Amino acid sequence: MTDAESITRDVHEYGDILYRICLLMLKNHADAEDAVQETFIKYIQKEPVFTSSEHKKAWLITVSANKCRDMLRKRGRTEDESEEILKNIAVNENEDCSGILEALFELPEKFRIVMTLHYVEGYKVEEIAKIIGKSSSAVKMRLQKGRTLLRDIYKKEFMV
Repeated sequence: MTDAESITRDVHEYGDILYRICLLMLKNHADAEDAVQETFIKYIQKEPVFTSSEHKKAWLITVSANKCRDMLRKRGRTEDESEEILKNIAVNENEDCSGILEALFELPEKFRIVMTLHYVEGYKVEEIAKIIGKSSSAVKMRLQKGRTLLRDIYKKEFMV
Protein backbone atom coordinates (compact mmCIF):
# COMPACT_ATOMS: atom_id res chain seq x y z
CA MET A 1 0.00 0.00 0.00
CA THR A 2 1.34 3.45 -0.87
CA ASP A 3 1.69 6.21 1.68
CA ALA A 4 -1.21 8.11 0.12
CA GLU A 5 -3.45 5.04 0.36
CA SER A 6 -2.44 4.47 3.98
CA ILE A 7 -3.13 8.08 4.91
CA THR A 8 -6.48 8.03 3.11
CA ARG A 9 -7.44 4.85 4.97
CA ASP A 10 -6.46 6.42 8.31
CA VAL A 11 -8.45 9.58 7.58
CA HIS A 12 -11.53 7.48 6.84
CA GLU A 13 -10.98 5.24 9.85
CA TYR A 14 -10.18 7.89 12.49
CA GLY A 15 -11.53 11.14 11.07
CA ASP A 16 -15.03 10.84 12.55
CA ILE A 17 -13.90 10.09 16.09
CA LEU A 18 -11.38 12.94 15.99
CA TYR A 19 -14.03 15.31 14.64
CA ARG A 20 -16.52 14.39 17.39
CA ILE A 21 -13.93 14.90 20.10
CA CYS A 22 -12.78 18.22 18.64
CA LEU A 23 -16.37 19.37 18.22
CA LEU A 24 -17.15 18.59 21.85
CA MET A 25 -14.03 20.41 23.00
CA LEU A 26 -14.22 23.46 20.74
CA LYS A 27 -17.99 23.80 20.32
CA ASN A 28 -17.37 25.20 16.85
CA HIS A 29 -17.79 23.32 13.57
CA ALA A 30 -15.07 25.13 11.58
CA ASP A 31 -12.53 24.99 14.41
CA ALA A 32 -13.17 21.26 14.89
CA GLU A 33 -12.50 20.65 11.21
CA ASP A 34 -9.31 22.74 11.44
CA ALA A 35 -8.11 20.79 14.47
CA VAL A 36 -8.66 17.45 12.72
CA GLN A 37 -6.88 18.72 9.63
CA GLU A 38 -3.94 19.95 11.73
CA THR A 39 -3.81 16.56 13.45
CA PHE A 40 -3.47 14.74 10.15
CA ILE A 41 -0.90 17.25 8.91
CA LYS A 42 1.19 16.53 12.00
CA TYR A 43 0.67 12.80 11.44
CA ILE A 44 1.99 13.11 7.89
CA GLN A 45 4.92 15.32 8.89
CA LYS A 46 6.06 13.27 11.90
CA GLU A 47 5.49 9.83 10.37
CA PRO A 48 5.29 8.16 13.80
CA VAL A 49 5.75 4.42 14.16
CA PHE A 50 2.97 2.62 16.00
CA THR A 51 2.89 -0.77 17.69
CA SER A 52 -0.82 -1.30 17.00
CA SER A 53 -3.93 0.35 15.59
CA GLU A 54 -4.98 1.25 19.16
CA HIS A 55 -1.62 2.98 19.66
CA LYS A 56 -2.19 4.95 16.45
CA LYS A 57 -5.74 5.88 17.50
CA ALA A 58 -4.55 7.01 20.95
CA TRP A 59 -1.77 9.11 19.38
CA LEU A 60 -4.21 10.80 17.00
CA ILE A 61 -6.70 11.52 19.80
CA THR A 62 -3.95 12.95 22.01
CA VAL A 63 -2.63 15.19 19.25
CA SER A 64 -6.10 16.42 18.33
CA ALA A 65 -7.02 17.09 21.98
CA ASN A 66 -3.79 19.04 22.43
CA LYS A 67 -4.51 21.01 19.27
CA CYS A 68 -7.98 21.85 20.60
CA ARG A 69 -6.49 23.07 23.88
CA ASP A 70 -4.07 25.27 21.96
CA MET A 71 -6.92 26.72 19.92
CA LEU A 72 -8.98 27.37 23.05
CA ARG A 73 -6.08 29.19 24.68
CA LYS A 74 -5.59 31.38 21.61
CA ARG A 75 -9.21 32.36 21.10
CA GLY A 76 -10.55 32.30 24.63
CA ARG A 77 -13.75 30.42 25.32
CA THR A 78 -16.17 32.88 23.80
CA GLU A 79 -17.02 31.36 20.44
CA ASP A 80 -19.30 28.36 20.18
CA GLU A 81 -22.07 27.04 18.04
CA SER A 82 -23.96 24.76 20.42
CA GLU A 83 -27.10 24.57 18.28
CA GLU A 84 -25.15 23.70 15.14
CA ILE A 85 -23.15 21.10 17.05
CA LEU A 86 -26.32 19.36 18.16
CA LYS A 87 -27.46 19.12 14.56
CA ASN A 88 -24.11 17.66 13.42
CA ILE A 89 -23.68 14.94 16.02
CA ALA A 90 -25.24 11.70 14.91
CA VAL A 91 -27.78 10.49 17.43
CA ASN A 92 -30.16 7.57 17.23
CA GLU A 93 -33.34 9.08 15.84
CA ASN A 94 -35.49 6.90 18.09
CA GLU A 95 -34.05 8.46 21.23
CA ASP A 96 -34.22 12.04 22.42
CA CYS A 97 -30.63 12.62 23.53
CA SER A 98 -30.40 16.33 22.78
CA GLY A 99 -30.77 17.29 26.44
CA ILE A 100 -27.93 14.99 27.43
CA LEU A 101 -25.74 16.35 24.63
CA GLU A 102 -26.50 19.92 25.63
CA ALA A 103 -25.66 19.11 29.23
CA LEU A 104 -22.43 17.44 28.07
CA PHE A 105 -21.47 20.63 26.21
CA GLU A 106 -21.82 22.57 29.43
CA LEU A 107 -19.32 20.42 31.32
CA PRO A 108 -15.84 21.87 31.78
CA GLU A 109 -13.45 20.55 29.13
CA LYS A 110 -11.48 18.28 31.47
CA PHE A 111 -14.66 16.37 32.33
CA ARG A 112 -16.17 16.53 28.83
CA ILE A 113 -13.18 14.87 27.14
CA VAL A 114 -12.97 12.06 29.71
CA MET A 115 -16.71 11.41 29.57
CA THR A 116 -16.65 11.37 25.76
CA LEU A 117 -13.70 8.99 25.55
CA HIS A 118 -15.22 6.62 28.10
CA TYR A 119 -18.93 6.62 27.31
CA VAL A 120 -19.03 7.55 23.64
CA GLU A 121 -15.81 6.02 22.31
CA GLY A 122 -15.63 3.11 24.77
CA TYR A 123 -12.11 3.60 26.14
CA LYS A 124 -11.13 2.05 29.45
CA VAL A 125 -9.88 4.18 32.33
CA GLU A 126 -6.26 3.09 31.84
CA GLU A 127 -6.38 3.94 28.13
CA ILE A 128 -7.85 7.38 28.83
CA ALA A 129 -5.12 7.99 31.42
CA LYS A 130 -2.45 7.36 28.77
CA ILE A 131 -4.22 9.54 26.20
CA ILE A 132 -4.63 12.57 28.46
CA GLY A 133 -1.43 12.08 30.44
CA LYS A 134 -3.07 11.70 33.85
CA SER A 135 -3.19 8.87 36.38
CA SER A 136 -5.95 6.26 36.35
CA SER A 137 -7.22 7.58 39.67
CA ALA A 138 -7.45 11.10 38.21
CA VAL A 139 -9.49 9.73 35.30
CA LYS A 140 -11.78 7.86 37.69
CA MET A 141 -12.30 11.01 39.73
CA ARG A 142 -13.05 13.04 36.59
CA LEU A 143 -15.56 10.42 35.46
CA GLN A 144 -17.23 10.46 38.87
CA LYS A 145 -17.32 14.26 39.04
CA GLY A 146 -18.38 14.46 35.38
CA ARG A 147 -21.33 12.13 35.98
CA THR A 148 -22.39 14.21 38.98
CA LEU A 149 -22.10 17.48 37.07
CA LEU A 150 -23.89 16.04 34.03
CA ARG A 151 -26.75 14.77 36.20
CA ASP A 152 -27.06 18.13 37.98
CA ILE A 153 -27.00 20.13 34.75
CA TYR A 154 -29.50 17.79 33.10
CA LYS A 155 -31.90 17.92 36.07
CA LYS A 156 -31.62 21.69 36.36
CA GLU A 157 -32.17 22.51 32.70
CA PHE A 158 -34.16 19.65 31.21
CA MET A 159 -36.23 18.12 34.00
CA VAL A 160 -38.34 21.18 34.71
